[in-house]
Amino acid sequence: MKEIVNKIYYVGVNDRNKNLFEGLWPLPNGVSYNSYIIDDDKVCLIDTVEVDFFVQYLENIHEVIGDRKIDYLVINHMEPDHSGSIALIKKYYPEIQIIGNKKTFQMMEGFYGVTEDTIEIKNGDSIELGNHTLNFVMTPMVHWPETMVTLESKNNVLFSGDAFGCFGALNGGVVDSQINTDTFWLEMVRYYSNIVGKYGTPVQNALKKLEGIQLDYLCATHGPVWHENVKKVIGIYDQLSKYETEPGLVICYGTMYGNTERAAEVIARAASEAGLKNIVMYNVSKTHHSYIIRDVFRYKGLIVGAPTYNTGLYHEMDVLLSELAGKDIKNHCIGWFGSFGWASKAVAEIQKWNDEKLHFDVVGEPVEIKQALTAETKAKCEALGRAMAEHLLAQ
Repeated sequence: MKEIVNKIYYVGVNDRNKNLFEGLWPLPNGVSYNSYIIDDDKVCLIDTVEVDFFVQYLENIHEVIGDRKIDYLVINHMEPDHSGSIALIKKYYPEIQIIGNKKTFQMMEGFYGVTEDTIEIKNGDSIELGNHTLNFVMTPMVHWPETMVTLESKNNVLFSGDAFGCFGALNGGVVDSQINTDTFWLEMVRYYSNIVGKYGTPVQNALKKLEGIQLDYLCATHGPVWHENVKKVIGIYDQLSKYETEPGLVICYGTMYGNTERAAEVIARAASEAGLKNIVMYNVSKTHHSYIIRDVFRYKGLIVGAPTYNTGLYHEMDVLLSELAGKDIKNHCIGWFGSFGWASKAVAEIQKWNDEKLHFDVVGEPVEIKQALTAETKAKCEALGRAMAEHLLAQ
């Protein structure tokens, strides 16, 4: 199998068949479930893989250690894509001892009924394997309450669980120095913003615990092993968890017959003519919301628009605003517009979302369009686009 450094091996698997991660997030490039094994006086397995891949996983383990026993299994995170093989590993390696924290074992009993042969550790505890030393750091709510990371201190390897992970299967190589990483960067932002994004403060707390520690390898549970790009990866997670953004604009809209879409085009053109270059536009009914949420995390400005529908807000826009509100995003600004045929509601509903849930800074005057654009409402859309551009460029 693939040796990362000094008897630390990758034994993970790739999933190129699943369409939606967690039943929610598209996987155009697949996803990897990463597991690692340390071949020492004491053999230690770090996390497992989704149970559907157990046969391949077992072959990967055997390729490294043959018929030797596994002494320890460290569980950094209990989501089933990483813990799903625990019960089967116990059957194949009955003497294995499982290392985790108190909350790990509560979940392990609930998910798999496994309660025996456990070693409970606390923040700062360590275990010697022989030539490798494992140190454990609790990182609660990154992004479940039991999450922790494991530092192999002799080689400066951090087994980081879902932290520093990203979407995308591994196409041959495992360590970033062996592969072209271009496709992973935006998928890292989409992964973070949709899965971890709500937990910016816990991520910052975890990063503070790791400050000053030399990290030469980041071994996450999804995506490449980071070696050449360690600083870049940590920087991305640091920036995203602080809700730091670029001066750009996301314009997303719902439309039934094209009138709201035409208003969005006017707004975008006005923002561009005012000098703003980073502008992305999305039809909320066509583009999966995970990509929109990704770019909301990237860019400071957001303008949303939708028609009134059934005396309420157009459904897909209502869903998107609910998803954004659930992320607790900070340091953003917003403008909005809406249309109606005979009963005005969309503009008021968008304002309600911002007043009660989003709490973004309001830029420009909302625009309300009855039926179709007129010279007057077109001018107001242009004013909204210019106001947002000027606000963003002044940051």
